[in-house]
Amino acid sequence: MPRTARAALGGVIYHVLNRGNGRRRVFRKPGDYLAFTNLLVAGQERAAVEVFAFCLMPNHWHLLIRPKRDGDLAAYMSWVTNTHVKRYRVHYPSTSGHLYQGRYKSFAVQETRYFVTLARYIEANPVRARLVPRAEAWPWSSLGCQGQLGRRLLSPWPVDRPASWRALVNEPVPAAQRAQVAESLKRGSPLGDAAWVKRMAEKLGVEYTLRPRGRPRKAAAEEPA
Repeated sequence: MPRTARAALGGVIYHVLNRGNGRRRVFRKPGDYLAFTNLLVAGQERAAVEVFAFCLMPNHWHLLIRPKRDGDLAAYMSWVTNTHVKRYRVHYPSTSGHLYQGRYKSFAVQETRYFVTLARYIEANPVRARLVPRAEAWPWSSLGCQGQLGRRLLSPWPVDRPASWRALVNEPVPAAQRAQVAESLKRGSPLGDAAWVKRMAEKLGVEYTLRPRGRPRKAAAEEPA
């Protein structure tokens, strides 16, 4: 049985996401998106976190975030999501069942080109979903948000942002990079180069996410001489 992951370490960057239960919409109108972004800002008064990228989609959301201390990620995300659920139920009293599919998921990300790949993947979500023709036209993301929200919520990147970033986000993410992100999401494993992933999985207690899945294949029977 997989081990329970340890509390998220401070100083590590994480890809954090959650989805609506049964693909239910968690944002129905512009006011819902705005209310959630305000929670992201308000949560920073309760836990020391840096938000580098985000994207809110109709039935899920992504964050690229770094807690400063051990336990800050859980404190931040618990307050944001619990407050969101409570306010959602007040605003939509006819809602029944769970709003989210479960607890938020978080995956460590290496502070290298993998960070850039993931930020690009997150901000390109609205284009892949065909919600807008260009990523910067989606106002509920770190690429499309305007003015005060970006200044209040977002922190400077820990790595250099590539030149012509908007143009890059609007180009299709290369298949190999998409596959790396998809594998991290599927397995719940850290995203980075092999040596870093192994070290980080050990630190976080998620070594099980790196093991081959399924039953081991039986060795083929030797043929008679």
